[in-house]
Amino acid sequence: MKVCTGASMSLDGYVSGPGETGFEHLFAWYGNGDIEMPTGNPEMTFRLTQESYDHQKAFTSELGALVVGRKLFDFTNGWGGKHPLEVPTVVLTHNPPTGYEDNKWFAFVTDGIESAIAKAHEIGGGRTVGLNSGTIASQALDAGLLDEVWVDLVPVLLGGGTPFFSGLGSVPVELEGPLESVQGNRVTHLRYRVKK
Repeated sequence: MKVCTGASMSLDGYVSGPGETGFEHLFAWYGNGDIEMPTGNPEMTFRLTQESYDHQKAFTSELGALVVGRKLFDFTNGWGGKHPLEVPTVVLTHNPPTGYEDNKWFAFVTDGIESAIAKAHEIGGGRTVGLNSGTIASQALDAGLLDEVWVDLVPVLLGGGTPFFSGLGSVPVELEGPLESVQGNRVTHLRYRVKK
């Protein structure tokens, strides 16, 4: 099993701007190409360049499950019942929501990042576990559970907001690579290995 985190990030290190803004810049590359990549949400079809399509396909083809926080789950309203990437999603939360007891797409874990990743490994069939950036990725990195960091580097400066990583207990953290560097349209896709 490999545990990865990935996000679109501004040049100044943010995955969202002040007050949850800036997404029109961070995710513009999802719609600036000619190749369609459908998702599990019929209203959300990516239009990527060939380079971005190949990069995204490589990530999604090995993905078994996701681990996200309750903040993202609530912000997206639970993606309407399943994540657009159509993989099981583990939500790490202190307070599981009601109404999802019979939903096969979501599992809720209350006892820490280690348990959340173990649950994602179980329901994802042992394939790659993807973590959302921010608190979840930072907790996994501190726990020594993160293997790779995937960055979709976007040429914008947001000036503040939510950083990709924050509040790390042990810094500096060295990364190996980039293992991959792919130039898309207004995005550079980078992949690094966490040095252990």
